[in-house]
Amino acid sequence: MRVRTVYGVLLNYRGALAALGDAVRRPPYGAPPKAPVLYIKPANTLSAPGAPIFVPDEVEALEIGAALAAVIGRTACRVPAERALDHLAGYAIANDVSIPHASYHRPPIRFNCRDGFCPIGPVVDRSRVADPGTLGVRVFVDGALAQQNTTANLIRPVARLIAEVTDFMTLSPGDALLTGVPEHAPHARAGQRVAIEIDGLGRLENPLVADGAR
Repeated sequence: MRVRTVYGVLLNYRGALAALGDAVRRPPYGAPPKAPVLYIKPANTLSAPGAPIFVPDEVEALEIGAALAAVIGRTACRVPAERALDHLAGYAIANDVSIPHASYHRPPIRFNCRDGFCPIGPVVDRSRVADPGTLGVRVFVDGALAQQNTTANLIRPVARLIAEVTDFMTLSPGDALLTGVPEHAPHARAGQRVAIEIDGLGRLENPLVADGAR
């Protein structure tokens, strides 16, 4: 299945929320999020496994966001959590690339939505993933393990996330919902190679290339 629109979710890992500390209770937040904090990775960000990720010349390094993508297979509108997974075509590994920044209140488009800032795929049929809530997630930079986590640490597991999002918006076939990026996402520079592994889904690998080399 071809991925269409990609929606990301902020602060959906317990560690990512905890890393904000008391700041989450100060302006502009005021309190921990009571609903999914969504943003969009538009079509220009979509990229394939193996494709280069271009690092802007003025940027030292990019943040590598390992994310499990839940890909919608049939129209989902106001879907209860107990039936949410039935609406999936499958799952994919996504690299939610961004220029490092401190704003979580309004994710900045210029830092998150550069061309090629969302390598994703391929989609693995949902029947091959028995439980999306127990998957190990690993990031490698130049072959060295740089981050390790598990989807067991999601605040909103896949089914609950789909239910809460489709309560106010319809997800269509081909839409992908990124379930979140773990805390302390590693950085990588031009000339390095990054890979993300998620149990049962394989490996997504891409080189980082200086923008001036296009």
